[in-house]
Amino acid sequence: MQRRGALLGVPGGGRKMAAGDVGELLVPHMPTIRVPRSGDRVYKSECAFSYDSPSSEGGLYVCMNTFLAFGREHVERHFRKTGQSVYMHLKRHVREVRHRLSGELVSKVRGASGGALPKRRNSKIFLDLDTDDDLNSDNYEYEDEAKLVIFPDHYEIALPNIEELPALVTIACDAVLNSKSPYRKPDPDTWERELPVSKYANNLTQLDNGVRIPPSGWKCARCDLRENLWLNLTDGSVLCGKWFFDSSGGNGHALEHYRDMGYPLAVKLGTITPDGADVYSFQEEEPVLDPHLAKHLVHFGIDMLHMHGTENGLRDNDIKPRVSEWEVIQETGTKLKPMYGPGYTGLKNLGNSCYLSSVMQAIFSIPEFQRAYVGNLPRIFDHSPLDPTQDFNTQMTKLGHGLLSGQYSKPPVKSELIEQVMKEEHKPQQNGISPRMFKAFVSKSHPEFSSNRQQDAQEFFLHLVNLVERNRIGSENPSDVFRFLVEERTQCCQTRKVRYTERVDYLMQLPVAMEAATNKDELIAYELTRREAEANRRPLPELVRARIPFSACLQAFSEPENVDDFWSSALQAKSAGVKGKKKKRKKKQLGGVTSCRTSRFASFPEYLVVQIKKFTFGLDWVPKKFDVSIDMPDLLDISHLRARGLQPGEEELPDISPPIVIPDDSKDRLMNQLIDPSDIDESSVMQLAEMGFPLEACRKAVYFTGNMGAEVAFNWIIVHMEEPDFAEPLTIPGYGGAASAGASVFGAAGLDNQPPEEVIAIITSMGFPRNQAVQALRATNGNLERALDWIFNHPEFEEDGDFMIEMENNANANIISEAKPEGPRVKDGSGMYELFAFISHMGTSTMSGHYVCHIKKEGRWVIYNDHKVCASERPPKDLGYMYFYRRIPS
Repeated sequence: MQRRGALLGVPGGGRKMAAGDVGELLVPHMPTIRVPRSGDRVYKSECAFSYDSPSSEGGLYVCMNTFLAFGREHVERHFRKTGQSVYMHLKRHVREVRHRLSGELVSKVRGASGGALPKRRNSKIFLDLDTDDDLNSDNYEYEDEAKLVIFPDHYEIALPNIEELPALVTIACDAVLNSKSPYRKPDPDTWERELPVSKYANNLTQLDNGVRIPPSGWKCARCDLRENLWLNLTDGSVLCGKWFFDSSGGNGHALEHYRDMGYPLAVKLGTITPDGADVYSFQEEEPVLDPHLAKHLVHFGIDMLHMHGTENGLRDNDIKPRVSEWEVIQETGTKLKPMYGPGYTGLKNLGNSCYLSSVMQAIFSIPEFQRAYVGNLPRIFDHSPLDPTQDFNTQMTKLGHGLLSGQYSKPPVKSELIEQVMKEEHKPQQNGISPRMFKAFVSKSHPEFSSNRQQDAQEFFLHLVNLVERNRIGSENPSDVFRFLVEERTQCCQTRKVRYTERVDYLMQLPVAMEAATNKDELIAYELTRREAEANRRPLPELVRARIPFSACLQAFSEPENVDDFWSSALQAKSAGVKGKKKKRKKKQLGGVTSCRTSRFASFPEYLVVQIKKFTFGLDWVPKKFDVSIDMPDLLDISHLRARGLQPGEEELPDISPPIVIPDDSKDRLMNQLIDPSDIDESSVMQLAEMGFPLEACRKAVYFTGNMGAEVAFNWIIVHMEEPDFAEPLTIPGYGGAASAGASVFGAAGLDNQPPEEVIAIITSMGFPRNQAVQALRATNGNLERALDWIFNHPEFEEDGDFMIEMENNANANIISEAKPEGPRVKDGSGMYELFAFISHMGTSTMSGHYVCHIKKEGRWVIYNDHKVCASERPPKDLGYMYFYRRIPS
């Protein structure tokens, strides 16, 4: 078959055209060829829609206008959609080097799953690629090739071609070839050295005021905010941040404290590790290094240098019991058979990315996610935006197809001689796919997931669910399979009255019932022997794990818990309360109302995710992990945890909200303008969503409280969570821009003297009754500030009879004109479940260690350990951290 187009300037590749011919060929396309500017991301290693690379059979095509890369199967799609015609084709040729072994010629062929490691000799390498190729050996040789391709006729121009190409094209080609990876960051071992050392670190004054900081339970001393907290290193004040380099939200009280007192340095709580912490200098107005941070923290009782150590000074990886955990979970010492084909593709570790890999392997083992993304691949790819690297659904589909297609998990070539050589010299290796592009997108603007540090798989799971919720494909939302309703029951100990509410959650958090261990005598003996061995510097004894019955953890989950800071609406004051076992998110709790938690299921999800709460902090700030063995069942029945609602004889607490104090700066900001929906503070939204509230409800709460922070928005949620449209998307009637919206909302009421719902919602979020809010706004012609003054000046407010009749008529009209919105979508059903996957963690804290995933496929367990996928021989189901159950149809 004759090749379409002409090979220009390629020896032996057809007629050689004059320089003018090449120039004329490019003239119509010159306006579309760009030179990469600073900030442009140039993709040379990975297709935007697949995991094709320059080493793939078809190579990679880089658009000379957008600098996006496409494999051979996808470049035509980009050409049809954009009309961009000029692409740079990159190809890395891998050629075998033949060796003589025992008088016979042996060719070491690199299979799709690995085999002999690639090596080179006399190679011609000029592409700076993010690959795992070993370019410094002699079993394989590499040669890079680049050429321009003009669509749709596929004319090819070999590079370099300085004499024939226009100057602009030559400059653009050189810039693309010499560009750095869009994912490349400073080496994690050197990033701190790039920060300046604070000039205040050496002689920092620290007050001897006796302040000691506990390992948890922090809150801002001025506003009770429990997120984005900073410890001032001079006086030990714990205050909230606002404008710091990690873009976290807050009320700026740490900065105010500096302006009042002049104390220059603060460290962010929650970032302290043995390697350092996030330190900010208010005076220097930038992140800095504090060489004496350990000493400065010890002043307040925080022993940073020993957070990863033990009494004998050994690191985690040097402790024999921890090595045992690693061996058991990874099934070390067992000859595991590699698995290949669809659904058996591994994910390369990018450096502490195993938390992401484990979660995504479990997610894409669920049929609903497979259908939503891989099943809709043609439609999602065809309708992707111009930059598919920045589209969540495209990148989810790409990852799902990479894991499930089998295209990147092919067995090695079966040659008896090669197998013999491999057995003697090499272990079979699996390549897997690299989730670089996916990780870069899903973690952008997130201060933790965008780093190279190890993260909590549970927190990433919730982060992913939020992204799925925000980027649903039409009406299809695969995360519905995880969503369930939680019934919250609180009882006032003094009045015995109760309150029932419902909220949304996506996983079940089980406490570790250490007191129920069945081998307590063994544990006591082990602890005595261990301490004696450490004191005498002898080898540590073999680890003895606490064996905890699963039934005890389930019992601890549902047991009542005392609430000391409960505001009783019956007493109009704080009172002692009793509630169900709290399902509190680590580091996500807000101040104020903390009593509305329970442990009963108002609905059962289709897929139940169970997290074992293994991680905690000791009083000495040492992060600790409960190294326990829990007999997790293959079949789980939680039908007895079904919510029952208000019971006969129970009396409900009055529906009155606690008083709310609004910071002055936030109040002023609220009075000045109504925010544009596009300017909603996403950090506050995510903070609320990760507490378990529906995403759309969180967006409405932040919007209707004027971006005043998660604290005030949380109270809005408590006030409005019983409303039928609580979880419906945010809609702004008649919204036409910030200016017009601000005028209509804060200027005057409508022609019918009915105040806008947005303003009513702001006032009711402060704890005032709706009727009082409406009457105040009517009395002040819809002016929010004057309406608040009116409310405070009329504490004896009584409902007007005519006003109530009108309100009822309006309500009835609304019911007639609008269909009742649906609540959160849940897939309720039986409480019987079957275990199909679990994620295990090795190490002493979520800030370090390694994650591995086990999934049951085709009747047998498979271990996914980064890029290695093997049949599991002894799945450690008792040592897991997160468990995935599917409902058994009744």
